[in-house]
Amino acid sequence: MTARLVVDKVSRDFGSGARAVHALVDVSLRVAAGEFVAVMGPSGSGKSTLLTIAGGMERPSSGIVSIDGVDLGRLSASSMAQLRRERIGYVFQSFNLLSSLTAAENVRLPLELAGVRRRDANAQALTQLEAVGLGDRTNHFPEDLSGGEQQRVAIARALVTAGKLVLADEPTGALDSTNGEAVMLTLRQACDGGASAVVVTHDAQLAAWADRIVFLRDGRVVDETRSVASPNDAAGIGDR
Repeated sequence: MTARLVVDKVSRDFGSGARAVHALVDVSLRVAAGEFVAVMGPSGSGKSTLLTIAGGMERPSSGIVSIDGVDLGRLSASSMAQLRRERIGYVFQSFNLLSSLTAAENVRLPLELAGVRRRDANAQALTQLEAVGLGDRTNHFPEDLSGGEQQRVAIARALVTAGKLVLADEPTGALDSTNGEAVMLTLRQACDGGASAVVVTHDAQLAAWADRIVFLRDGRVVDETRSVASPNDAAGIGDR
């Protein structure tokens, strides 16, 4: 399978000398197109740092990160910003929706910022909201949506970018178990449709929705395993 994201021997240090903190140490990770990868590990293991580096929001101290064959280390700041707008979607625990915008307006915003005409951006936003089961909530403001619905709007906003690489940092941490399952199902279905996702989670049951689980400890990959669960067989979760 074609690699959408490649993290090759990446390290990230903060500070220097005896007080240096080694957030990541020689980490390598490949994520194929259509693959769903969960990242687990204790607090302070480097999970969030891995996501910010994978998404080009932070530079590694050493190593190479590439997306669709593009070496992020060779990009200027403006080129990096353009790549993030066009190929990467972020989903955070806090949702980060704009309260003054409807669901559709929140989803189409990154497209408009990338220069897509409003009519085309709106059509793509409505299609994406329909794909995550919110076709009847497009004109609702965040305050009128449940926590699970807000997070699905955030996922739709992430998926609407052309590259369809989704990076999610504890996207279910603020949700109850039912809404958490619904969010992971949405990501699972997006990957089944060709997107790629890297999701940090502390919940092993939710991580079972992924194709593969990578374990970090003290900034190092210490283990990985393929999921043996069959979450697609879980009927009805997306309708809860």
